[in-house]
Amino acid sequence: MTALRSHLRRWFVPVADGQQIVGAAPPVAVWRMLRLFWPDVKPFRGRIAIGLLFLAAVPALETVEIWLFGHVVDDVLVPGDIAALLPIALIYLGLAVAGGIAGFGDAYYATWVGEHFVLRLRTRVYAHVQTLSPAALDRRRLGDVLTRLTGDIQAIESFVLAGIGEGISAILRILFFGTALFVLDWQLALASLVVAPLFFVAARGFVGLVRGAAREKRRRSGSLGAVAEEALGQAALVQSLGAEERERERFVREGERIVEAELAATRIRATFAPITDLIRLAGVLAVLALGVWAIQRGDLTLGGLLVFMTYLSQLYGPIRDLSSLSTTIFQAAAAAERVVELLDEEPTVRDREGARPLRRVRGHVELRGVSFRHPGADRDALSDVSLVVRPGETVAIIGESGAGKSTLASLLLRFADPSAGSLHLDGHDLRDVTMASVRENVGLLLQDAPVPDAPLRDVISAGRPDASDEEIEAAARAAGIHDVIAAMPDGYATRAGQRGRGMSGGQRQRVALARTLLRDAPVLVLDEPTTGLDAASKAALLEPLQAAARTRTTLLISHDPDVIACADRVIELRDGKLVAPPTGGAERHIGVALATTIGRSA
Repeated sequence: MTALRSHLRRWFVPVADGQQIVGAAPPVAVWRMLRLFWPDVKPFRGRIAIGLLFLAAVPALETVEIWLFGHVVDDVLVPGDIAALLPIALIYLGLAVAGGIAGFGDAYYATWVGEHFVLRLRTRVYAHVQTLSPAALDRRRLGDVLTRLTGDIQAIESFVLAGIGEGISAILRILFFGTALFVLDWQLALASLVVAPLFFVAARGFVGLVRGAAREKRRRSGSLGAVAEEALGQAALVQSLGAEERERERFVREGERIVEAELAATRIRATFAPITDLIRLAGVLAVLALGVWAIQRGDLTLGGLLVFMTYLSQLYGPIRDLSSLSTTIFQAAAAAERVVELLDEEPTVRDREGARPLRRVRGHVELRGVSFRHPGADRDALSDVSLVVRPGETVAIIGESGAGKSTLASLLLRFADPSAGSLHLDGHDLRDVTMASVRENVGLLLQDAPVPDAPLRDVISAGRPDASDEEIEAAARAAGIHDVIAAMPDGYATRAGQRGRGMSGGQRQRVALARTLLRDAPVLVLDEPTTGLDAASKAALLEPLQAAARTRTTLLISHDPDVIACADRVIELRDGKLVAPPTGGAERHIGVALATTIGRSA
């Protein structure tokens, strides 16, 4: 028996694979989901009320139409009185027009509310994801996050709006059709409802199976998105390694797992449907037998029996729909759980209550006993680091990979807060001021500066969307990229290409530098700005970098001796600690950098 139950479970619920690319989201109670998503429904209460009126009108009009059918049989067909058909036909015509209006209103308002709800929720989740630190997002699969923002949120509409709408529609149909049945013949109506509880018993047995299959399908959809995003985002690497076939096989493998999950869900639905059909057939046959008996006794007319059977067929449908509504809810809830998990992840950095905006600073940077440990790490990335950088000073930070250089930069931009100690700008603790104002005062240039596929004018002005064309060009000149852009066929309207691949590495870095300079932050953080550039590209970038550093407090994170030579001072981080700074002039600085680079390579 145990083996049989295990076999049946595998038949209905796909077994989770051992090596999961994306983990399953934790279960969430239905009431909590409704509470979380209600704020996104609340603004549309007025339109929902109008939609409900149309929703109620549809079964009410259907009830009247079916009732009239009995008069057609008893007053027109049985006596053969064609004259009696005219008034009934006119009533049918009016009901058809009213039904068309009600159906249109129901469909339109349901779609309007549903789509606006999805847009509002998707925007809220997207805005929340943007508050998460880069490190937190790096721990997630980007393709899975995108799947949650698109397909999973779309599925939630079925849970919050469509599911509830279907439930209300089913209840209204049961009320209208059930009332009509009791008006026609209450004894026959009671007999017809004997089988109704069997629908709910059957549905209850399938609920757990549906939930398991739905969860596994949504998880596997996230895995497929993750595989596709990784391969397409690194297409050049995949092709250079000749790994196209391997990536195709990974994609097919994840796609096949989705097929398995969908087949399991289909087996559940296909098994449930004939069971409910048998229950409905049993009820119809029982009522048909009792109805014929009632006609023989003269308690019911032929038209009345036909109307009764029509109402009954219409009644069993919503009863079955209501009993299987839990199936729809759990399928949508599986997607909702993945979105809730994303919303439950709290940003590691928030503005304190009462945090005030930081005005433009002079650029006095100070670290006071700063320590920081990444989540899950067994040692500090930075340990008791104290440092003062004066306004206008350029300080190079050197050290082996993993020494804590980039961690220091992320703390200065408040991508994270110190585990101990504090960072100050012009004497202000960064935790006492708003994050937005900190980032207005601290500019960042990464070693692989991201450049979106947009017109170069928009790429450069991303930090200051209100900048004039003259200001954009001035920033491009300062970054040494204006002449290159001006020589392009479309000038500043030229698109950068996917991930900026329409330009060389050096050109991308100078465009990114122009974007940083246009923001005009008094503190500049340069994180390995020349990594991967050839000698010519590096030479073209160094001059504007030096010019930008002269008027700003600048932190240079680099292993490049040419970049370090631009610094007024060099400090070294080793295993997260600040070691004694090198002395002996610029030559000594470069020597230390070379030794660090050689040691890192070794």
